[in-house]
Amino acid sequence: MGIIENSGLDSQVKQLKEMGKKIVFTNGCFDLLHKGHINLLNKASTYGDILIVGLNSDISVKMLKGQNRPIENEKIRSKKLLEISNVDFVIIFNSETPKELIIKIMPDVLVKGGDYSKDDIVGYNEVKSSGGKVKIVPLTKGFSTTAIIKSSKV
Repeated sequence: MGIIENSGLDSQVKQLKEMGKKIVFTNGCFDLLHKGHINLLNKASTYGDILIVGLNSDISVKMLKGQNRPIENEKIRSKKLLEISNVDFVIIFNSETPKELIIKIMPDVLVKGGDYSKDDIVGYNEVKSSGGKVKIVPLTKGFSTTAIIKSSKV
């Protein structure tokens, strides 16, 4: 349990699958971890045995959210994710999307938050075509990193 380096990803995932573990994958920036994130991660963990979280690197977050983000760096964000009891592994990735990561892992279940539709979920087709499932977890109302940032700049 902990951070998986990309170089060790294949062997780690292979070992988990050989042990018969059902792998669940979700991803995000998880900047300013809040109750909505925790609810998503807790629900995601119920879909299998091992929860792997793909975490956007600082470089990736800047590409997606702008130069003022992330608020907390990837080391802090990954440490906070690993403090959540249901998160087994974190993999930091540099690209804008986790598509390559999803293809490498080929999880049994891919999970995203309710702000996504199946057409917007990166990896949806790949996971479904390999026999996996894709779950969309409803958002926790009133919790958003963007809203937290806006309210703190009043």
